[in-house]
Amino acid sequence: MQSPATTTDILLSDLREEVLYLTLNRPEKRNALSQELLSRLHDKLEEIAADTQVRVVVLAAQGSVFCAGHDLSEMLGCSEEAYRELFVLCSTVMQQLRALPQPVIARVQGMATAAGCQLVAACDLAVASDNAAFATPGVKIGLFCTTPMVPLVRAIPPRLALEMLLTGKAVSAQQALAWGLVNRVVPADQLDAAIRELTDAIRASSPLTVRIGKRAFYDQLALDEASAYARATEVMTKNALCRDAQEGMSAFVHKRRPTWIGQ
Repeated sequence: MQSPATTTDILLSDLREEVLYLTLNRPEKRNALSQELLSRLHDKLEEIAADTQVRVVVLAAQGSVFCAGHDLSEMLGCSEEAYRELFVLCSTVMQQLRALPQPVIARVQGMATAAGCQLVAACDLAVASDNAAFATPGVKIGLFCTTPMVPLVRAIPPRLALEMLLTGKAVSAQQALAWGLVNRVVPADQLDAAIRELTDAIRASSPLTVRIGKRAFYDQLALDEASAYARATEVMTKNALCRDAQEGMSAFVHKRRPTWIGQ
């Protein structure tokens, strides 16, 4: 599915060794999520979901800012219908990231605010540069970050999320790591190496097993403990019957490397 991308594209796509790099490319607008960019993300994520060549997705951004949230220049004086359409589209894209069969890693090289912070929280994993920062500052302009709140409060403890939402103050990459918003914080020149370490580790496992596991992870989050165990037991039983699971167990017993076939 790799296709050449020009520097004028607002969304760059580059497939390298089963890892698809999706890069927001509006640096002059701080990679703000315009209606067009959200639509492009929506369509691309639909395409990726059906592509078995893609094992991992890395969501990145050009320039010094990861994403400044919605493009406010497009939001002045809109109708109720237009606002609803924009927020529904944005929410759909965030849910697509969770529903995508492949793991999604946010590569956060700079500031991520409002819907940009939402984008990070909606990804499965996140690696940040030590000069990155995160904020939900909508309250400061009279537009509470209500939709960004949804994945944020599922990524960090509620009181910490509410502090970000009520004050609009930015938190550092190190603070985001301590709170659980990101998985790792590294110097800027080590960001790609840290991403590669994660993608290599994911690619070493059965693609089928990873897909099964990601879906089950999010399914059980919404359940009480007993229901979560029931769901997990059913998933694990069916997983054990898969050829890749049988191959993996056999390889472990016989002390050899497994050969995955994705079945």
